[in-house]
Amino acid sequence: MGRNKRRGRNVNGLFLLDKRPGVTSNQALQEVKQLFQARKAGHTGSLDPLASGLLPICLGMATRLSAFLLNTDKRYRVTVRLGQCTSTGDAEGEIISEKAVPALSQSDIEAVLARFRGEIEQVPPMFSALKHNGVRLYDLARQGIEVKREARKVTVYELSLLAMTDHTLELDVRCSKGTYIRTLAEDLGKAIGCGAFAENLRRTQVGDFDITAALTIDRLRDAAGDAERLAFLLALDEAVAFWPTIKLSEELTYYLRKGQPVLPPNAPAHGWVRLYAEDDSFVGVGEILSDGKVAPRRLF
Repeated sequence: MGRNKRRGRNVNGLFLLDKRPGVTSNQALQEVKQLFQARKAGHTGSLDPLASGLLPICLGMATRLSAFLLNTDKRYRVTVRLGQCTSTGDAEGEIISEKAVPALSQSDIEAVLARFRGEIEQVPPMFSALKHNGVRLYDLARQGIEVKREARKVTVYELSLLAMTDHTLELDVRCSKGTYIRTLAEDLGKAIGCGAFAENLRRTQVGDFDITAALTIDRLRDAAGDAERLAFLLALDEAVAFWPTIKLSEELTYYLRKGQPVLPPNAPAHGWVRLYAEDDSFVGVGEILSDGKVAPRRLF
């Protein structure tokens, strides 16, 4: 017997989802995939079930560019609850310790925040998708098993105090990939001396994409029809719109599509680039080699 045809249709593009709290990133992905009736889909970096906010969804050929969005900087708005620690580092866990919150001035908080800007080290939480001997840490944590995790270097580019009460801090955080905001909240609580957890978390930026351009699953579901739904999709090259552009001649496009590095004029000295043919159609992405040539990495 022949193979069954894969379900869905070929839909290519990027959808900016404003994920609601209470669902996993994979659940949100499956909802979007189903509404587009797409054959293939993937997201660009998990959000905790508790968290809301920007979750770019790649459909079809856009999945070939998802890794580049995974590596971009992120921005979050987080409410840090002082005086309590939970088993998960966020509001989903059980409270495991409580301590009185000292009287704090804004200058006291600013002095603590200053210690967490720039390159810092974080120990990944047990409730994370990292693996230990092939098993997700959160699966081990749910069994009551805790394993040693090595500290990792991450970068906090911006850490701003937006508001504060006697028991909460409202923070804006722009950080590198791999930064755990729950861990940042816990570490801030340790530095203050009373413990803390991330009570509310919302992702507001992924690379150059902003939450203001995102749509909820309800808006996608309520679209007037398939044409309107498809109009919500961004073009493939929007996933890497922050990279320099190179336009290739017909000859260079031919050799590039054969997998050969080419030497276009006025190319950057290094890094990744977007590649376009003479008719402005998106060819793919490439990387500048040490000899100045552009090597094809993902072609469409």
